[in-house]
Amino acid sequence: ASGNMFHCSYDAVEPLDLEEFLMSQLRSGDTDLMQELGDFPEDDLKVEQVEKECRTVRHSVPEDGWVPDQQTLNNRGNLWHKIVQKLFMVSSPTMDGLNDDSGRTLTSSDFNLRCLTPDQRVEGLLAFSSHEELDRFNQEARQGNRHPELFALYPPADEVRYRGGSHMLFEIDIEPIFASMALYDLKEKKKISENFYCDLNSEQFKNFLKPHVPHVDQSTLARSAIFSITYPAPDIYLVIKIEKVLQQGEISDCADPYMTLRESDSAKNKDKLEKLRGQAEAFCQRLGRYRMPFAWATVNIMEVISTAALDRDVTDSEIKSSSIDRKGQLPRRNSERYSTIDDQFCSVAAFKPATITISTIFKQEGDRLSDEDLLKFLADIKKTSAPQRRIKTIPGSIKLDMSPVHDTPPACLSTELIPLIPVAEKNIRPVKEVLEFPSNEVYVPHNIYRNLLYVYPQRLNFVNRLTSARNITIKMQFMSGEDPSCSLPVIFGKSNGSEFLQEVYTPVTYHNKSPDFYEEVKLALPARLTERHHLLFTFYHISCQQKQNQSGNCETLIGYSWLPVWNNDRLQTGQFCLPIVLERLPVNYSLHSPEVPPVKWMESHKGLFNLEIQAVSSVHTQDNHLERFFTLCHALEGGATFPLRVREEKIPENKLEHELKLSIISLSSSSLEPLVLFLHLVLDKLFTLIMQPMVIAGQTANLAQIAFESVVSIVNSLHNSQELTRDQQGRNSLLATYLYWVFRLPDPPRDMQNPGNIPSAESRYSTMGRATAATVGSMLLQSRVRSSSNPDIPGPHTSAEDAEVKSILSAKHLCCSSYLPCLTIVCVFSLLQQFHEELALQMVVSTGVCRENAYKYAWFFFELLVKSMAQHVSQLDKQSVPRRNRFSDRFKDDITTIVSVVTEVEQAEKVNISLAFFLYDLLSLMDRGFVFQLVKNYSKCVSLPTLISMRLEFLRILCSHEHYLNLSLFFSSPASAPASPCPSISSQVCPTCQLGFALTQQRILGLFELSQEFKQQHYLAGLLLTELSAALDMESEGGKVQRKAINAIYSLLCSHDLDHRCIKPEVRAKVAALYLPLVGIIIDSTNYLDFTGKHTLTGKNKSGGPEDDLENVPPINQSVAMAIAGNPFNTLGRNVLHGKSIATLAADTSRHLLVCFLWVMKNADRSLIQRWTIDMPPSQLNKLLELLTICVSCFEYRVMSTQALQKSQQAKLQLEEALLRGMGARGEMMKRVGGNVFLCTYAGKQLGIRENLRWRKDLTQWRQTNDKQDKTKAELDQEALISGNLATETNLIVLDLLETIIQAVPLAECKDSVIGGVLKVLLHSLTCNQSTTFLSHTFSTLRAVVVKFGDLLFEEEAEQCADLCQKVLQYCSSPVDENRSQACATLYLIMRYSYSNNFSRVKMQVTMSLASLVGKSSDFQEEYLRRSLRTILAYAEEDTEMQNTQLPSQVDELLRNLNSILSDTVKMREFQEDPEMLMDLMYRIAKGYQTSPDLRLTWLQNMAEKHNNRKCYTEAAMCLVHAAALVAEYLSMLEDHKYLPVGSVTFQNISPNVLEESAVSDDILSPDEDGVCSGRYFTENGLVGLLEQAAELFSNGCLYEAVNEVYKIIIPISEAHRDFRKLVSTHDKLHRAFDNIIQKGHKRMFGTYFRVGFYGAKFGDLDEREFIYKEPGITHLPEISHRLENFYSQCFGDDTLIMIKDSTPVDRKQLNHSKAYIQITYVEPYFDDYEMKDRLTNFEKNFNLRRFMYTTPFTKSGRPRGELHEQYKRKTILTTMHAFPYVKTRINVIQKEEFDLTPIEVAIEDMQKKTRELAVATHREQPDAKMLQMLLQGSVGATVNQGPLEVAQVFLNEIPADPKLFRHHNKLRLCFKEFIMRCGEAVEKNKHLITSDQKEYQQELKKNYNRLRESLRPMLERKIPELYKPIIRPRESFKRLSFRRTQEENS
Repeated sequence: ASGNMFHCSYDAVEPLDLEEFLMSQLRSGDTDLMQELGDFPEDDLKVEQVEKECRTVRHSVPEDGWVPDQQTLNNRGNLWHKIVQKLFMVSSPTMDGLNDDSGRTLTSSDFNLRCLTPDQRVEGLLAFSSHEELDRFNQEARQGNRHPELFALYPPADEVRYRGGSHMLFEIDIEPIFASMALYDLKEKKKISENFYCDLNSEQFKNFLKPHVPHVDQSTLARSAIFSITYPAPDIYLVIKIEKVLQQGEISDCADPYMTLRESDSAKNKDKLEKLRGQAEAFCQRLGRYRMPFAWATVNIMEVISTAALDRDVTDSEIKSSSIDRKGQLPRRNSERYSTIDDQFCSVAAFKPATITISTIFKQEGDRLSDEDLLKFLADIKKTSAPQRRIKTIPGSIKLDMSPVHDTPPACLSTELIPLIPVAEKNIRPVKEVLEFPSNEVYVPHNIYRNLLYVYPQRLNFVNRLTSARNITIKMQFMSGEDPSCSLPVIFGKSNGSEFLQEVYTPVTYHNKSPDFYEEVKLALPARLTERHHLLFTFYHISCQQKQNQSGNCETLIGYSWLPVWNNDRLQTGQFCLPIVLERLPVNYSLHSPEVPPVKWMESHKGLFNLEIQAVSSVHTQDNHLERFFTLCHALEGGATFPLRVREEKIPENKLEHELKLSIISLSSSSLEPLVLFLHLVLDKLFTLIMQPMVIAGQTANLAQIAFESVVSIVNSLHNSQELTRDQQGRNSLLATYLYWVFRLPDPPRDMQNPGNIPSAESRYSTMGRATAATVGSMLLQSRVRSSSNPDIPGPHTSAEDAEVKSILSAKHLCCSSYLPCLTIVCVFSLLQQFHEELALQMVVSTGVCRENAYKYAWFFFELLVKSMAQHVSQLDKQSVPRRNRFSDRFKDDITTIVSVVTEVEQAEKVNISLAFFLYDLLSLMDRGFVFQLVKNYSKCVSLPTLISMRLEFLRILCSHEHYLNLSLFFSSPASAPASPCPSISSQVCPTCQLGFALTQQRILGLFELSQEFKQQHYLAGLLLTELSAALDMESEGGKVQRKAINAIYSLLCSHDLDHRCIKPEVRAKVAALYLPLVGIIIDSTNYLDFTGKHTLTGKNKSGGPEDDLENVPPINQSVAMAIAGNPFNTLGRNVLHGKSIATLAADTSRHLLVCFLWVMKNADRSLIQRWTIDMPPSQLNKLLELLTICVSCFEYRVMSTQALQKSQQAKLQLEEALLRGMGARGEMMKRVGGNVFLCTYAGKQLGIRENLRWRKDLTQWRQTNDKQDKTKAELDQEALISGNLATETNLIVLDLLETIIQAVPLAECKDSVIGGVLKVLLHSLTCNQSTTFLSHTFSTLRAVVVKFGDLLFEEEAEQCADLCQKVLQYCSSPVDENRSQACATLYLIMRYSYSNNFSRVKMQVTMSLASLVGKSSDFQEEYLRRSLRTILAYAEEDTEMQNTQLPSQVDELLRNLNSILSDTVKMREFQEDPEMLMDLMYRIAKGYQTSPDLRLTWLQNMAEKHNNRKCYTEAAMCLVHAAALVAEYLSMLEDHKYLPVGSVTFQNISPNVLEESAVSDDILSPDEDGVCSGRYFTENGLVGLLEQAAELFSNGCLYEAVNEVYKIIIPISEAHRDFRKLVSTHDKLHRAFDNIIQKGHKRMFGTYFRVGFYGAKFGDLDEREFIYKEPGITHLPEISHRLENFYSQCFGDDTLIMIKDSTPVDRKQLNHSKAYIQITYVEPYFDDYEMKDRLTNFEKNFNLRRFMYTTPFTKSGRPRGELHEQYKRKTILTTMHAFPYVKTRINVIQKEEFDLTPIEVAIEDMQKKTRELAVATHREQPDAKMLQMLLQGSVGATVNQGPLEVAQVFLNEIPADPKLFRHHNKLRLCFKEFIMRCGEAVEKNKHLITSDQKEYQQELKKNYNRLRESLRPMLERKIPELYKPIIRPRESFKRLSFRRTQEENS
């Protein structure tokens, strides 16, 4: 069904022709408003030139290269893409209002209110002349100091670099030494950085080298370097190689002094060291330009980082904290691998600066110098932490400082030695960036000019040479010709020397004919290379020792070799093995590779010299396919002669087209890395070919199709590569960057004539030559264009990384140009009419795989189209070309085709978002009506309900258009316009004045519905609202979709709220009018909202109405009881409706939706809203009020988890300080701008809240606030402030709306229900946490309601009156002065305006409210309330108008009464820790209210609440039963219904105590009297509610039998009302109760009872009083004893209190008067024999108990215990005033009886008890063997002391002399008889229970039993003859004769 619904709605809505509509509007004349609101601004598209940001102070391109400027197309005024962030105004705080007047504390003795000073009164409380004036005054107050933007308050919805500095120390210091450092990746077996050179030589040693160092450049003085690691791995080592000046001897000989001598042993070694220094100086003078290897050291860099990240202390103060942003190469992160590095290696992010000391320095081995050897050593070190083949170490240490680099440090040089920004002001030592050779490919297009060559000599083999060449060095030069003067200064120097050198020498290994080299020679390649450029190597032998006959020169020439750098138009790189020439070099040698000129070769032309060459270049592609393509394009551009040479082949002119096509096809097969490196250039060339058909050799060649296919193929391969990253939408990041920053079009040259020989084509798609032809230069030097494109691609200047990607080397490909003079220009471009037209055509006509991929990655082509169209539009003369004529019809047809292809469902899901952005951009460029048609077509294609999520995504993007409001024609919204077909706009400038009643009721209500007309006129808004409405109605899996739909609307409103164009209120009202249908949708969806969020309401007023099932009612929940009692205040209890199960929305989504509703309400036109509320049907109005209640709950201020909210003054000041000090970004912001603070107080917690404080959000991306863990305290405080402001603002919007409704009440039909509803919402808002600001306005509104509608309020709405009094009174006890004074004023007005009406009711309600308030609230502060009472008194005394009435005296009397209640409360506070005393006190207060049932009821409920909190459920239930009895008494007086209980008598079965409620009789009280028994409980519903709660509590207390009694009273009422649903649940509960009795019958633990006596004057009233205390089931004597002892010790002190340990009677005379005594005794319930007949069950023996007994043993001698024959026992029976259970847990003892038992009676009792126990144990259903054996052991055991045998021997051995004892003797004998019988049964029973191993034990028992029986037999058989004489004669059988008479007759 919903599917059909969609189809209908889509087909039906035809969008307006927007251009036509606007033209007609313009003609209608209101041009000003049109220009402001209608069309887009003239300068909406503007081409701006943006200078490329450069990291270095100058571009790295040499003079003969060039870098283009970056031109971008900026979309002006664009909210979504604007680069400048909107800085929010923030007011700076001045914390006034934090006064320190906490007031003096009052005690209960302060009875006289008049001695207090009243609070400040609210000004002008009664000083208004009319209701209108009052409303106006309140309105102005509310509107002051408000936040204009609601959403500003609403919270929304590594590559690593290391910097090192170093310090090197050997044990002795005798000569200069030189270090180089580089990184190696052991796993990849690769060197991953270039070398960094530094030396730390002293001035003295530098002077040794002066002759060889002509001058020292600043750039060579660096001692710190920045290393980059793109792929951190665990095995990255920093290797430091140390060299020294060449000297005579092996490395070992030279290292020897370092290993044997120490500087510290100065005396011994001084001479030796001096000698060594002298030798070193001599070598430096002579051989200073040559080096020799000396030592090396290494450290695992990642281990250092990991440990530094954990806990490394910084040890050296020199560590400079530094940088991580490598040469702008953010995009290196584009490598997929980057993002998957796991942190197992090193926690790079947490890396802190560290100092490393390397103390192991290895000596170099002359025969193991190569990198392979080094990597083997490193592998050994990794395994064993030392290299194998014990390498010798040199004592010394190297100290390195390492730190992460966050910002480029000053004086930093790039790898080309160009200074980076920031430049250092003074001449400081530079820091060098070291170039990385990443261990894996890095996919980032070239973006700066870099052209470096690295030469690595590796190995030389002179072994077979017989000469004395043994100390070999190689001199390297880069030559541009063969003359020695052609040596170019392009070799980078090392440390402390020249920046660039012409020649460089490798280090010498002493006496080695086949040395290995580790040298790295770095060259800066010239931009243009020729075939003459080559590397020249000259080999020398160096004589270390000067011989007598030799001249000064130490070099002996051995030979030469060379390598051309440029061969076949390609740069030579890779591994080479060169032969060596022994003689002079031949002429023109450099033009050949070292092959076979006729010269003398060493070892007959065999390759002897191995070397490797690597290039790092953005000029040379080093890829065959790319090389070929660029060369052919270059020829095409006219930069070459024919035949063209490409590598080894020659291409004639006529083959050029064919070869070019082949090269285009093969492009996509070139490998990924080079393709990515030169991506920008490749695409530029291909687009040029698509756009311009070429004239080659006079023929027009159309390469467009093949070029387009190649582009598609490249786009496809980039997307499919695993190595490259994609964004969330799956778009390749490299392509996005290219589109955004690099893509550009050639402009058509302005000044070109049309050469006659080229036909100008008529047809649009002709591939013949087009209108003009042009030469190369004008094509290429064109600007780049940027579209308004898409917010997901980062804007310019957003970060350093983006800036680097901005620009790429020019389209002129330097290395392809041939520098011979051009002989002919073979082709010219013939410029196509427009690029976008050609591109669209190619997309339409493409086929097969190409078509599939083109649409699969349509986003790329859409962006291309938009960018080229944007440039086209920017060049048009907009005045003369109307919008709809900007593009040709054919082009529009193509676009329509493309969109329809894309919306085929399979495609659509993939390219949905791209299509949306495409149409989004088209709205800025094309005829907007045409674009709307495209949207309509899209909606038709994607109309299935299941695709709602896609449509939402699509619409969300379209609606984020910066001119969305204009597109939706918001200025024509019919907010308050006449209903003409074409409304004039002028009528809307002042919406309020036009309103009138011209709009019919239906018309007004229609504005809030989603009508057809609305959807057509406001097309986009209509579509979005339609989707929202559909989403909210979804039944299954709606959650996600609903969230999406709501978020779309939410972000839209956010953007309007923060849009500077919508600042004017009248514009805002128009915008809000656009969303009026949203209000209708939200009101209808009220039932799905979840307004509780994570924080449920505080249990207040959340229940359903009387018809709700009360199954799950928690005990004594005030509000539930109120609801049962028919409370209309159940706004929040919502039922499942229409039988439709719709999941409620998630809490955050509900909040989003509600904040949208509030925004519309805040900004919509006031009078319009008012008319709407008047015309609304009552059911709708109720829904609206319910929605407002939900808003209040939803935006209630939640106390943040921050200390900022402590009450203390100090905390507030700290908060202010923290905010001003600016911890965190927001603090900074706050410092910038001044303003004022208003003080907000939430439920007594104060905090300063700024007025215009907002979230700092970028305008489109909302920061979520759930990231608590990483925020500073100040940020949390600030959030608390902002959320406080949000709570205040949202509540004020609700209040505004309520006021609007109230002011319309006189026009409404049923005033009372409207006022009732409004009052509910107001009172609900008072139950939530609110700010002082809001409270003061709410109280003003309440006062206005009281003033205007007092008669309604006090007459009918009794319940509301009660709630109102309670809430207002609650705020009268607030610690916040402002809240208190507002509440006092309100309460006084309530009294004043009810005086003539129903004052007695108000008095009653206020008194009850106070009683309930003090009874419940634990943190209630009576001193504030007293002050409020005093303030109200002051109002009454100062009210001149009322002085002649009784009001002042009545108020005085009421306040005195309240004051005395307060005093009782103070007393209660003292006994807070003593629950029994507290309950006594509450009981006393309740008793005092015997004559006012309402108050008695309140106090009984308070007692129930207290009991329930202590888990005394039975007592709580009893309180409610008493309350119910009270209600029943009242009801029976009022009406005589058979089914109602007859007063309290009916309740006797539950408890006889209830009769005390019958004291309320007619003579005391008349229920008709005003205000008496008016509460909500004095109804049948109230009665049932109380009883049901009581039943629930009895059930909790396991008194299931009482549950039955309670329901016996409820059932007749339900039956009378035919409430069968209630009867079902009632019987269900009874069923459960009876079931529980069966299940738990004997297992239930009822109370334990103790007698507690208090003795001593210290106890006051309690002295000499005894109580029975009821304690929980299993309470031991020590527990209660401990509890009371603890409590009273605190009251009187430990020394004063004495606990009496025994239960003997207390003698007052023997007690110390200054002490307090407590006696505690365990007592048991006591029943007479006749009672036991009725009390059969466990429950009956524990219910309705009034008599308790305890026993005290004694002897005549005074000791408690003695021998059997002297042991007496005293039984004490206590009777209590009421029966347990009662409304209290202790009851006074009112009667005490005692009787004593003689020793034989004691024996009889003991034996009876033993016999009973045995009988029970024997006859159990499931006998317990252990229990039985224990009893047997105690009965027949041989050794039992004072056992049965002894008892028998003492009392039965002889017949007593005293005849009085005969009966006792006989009774005992019979007891024993039964006892021995029971023992026999037990022994038999045991026989069947024992296990096999207990047989012996059984025999022993049997034996003992037999022995006992035999011992007892004589005593048991001896009868007292006197007792057995016949006492009745046969003749006189009916006469009863006494003993005496019989005796007489016998005598």
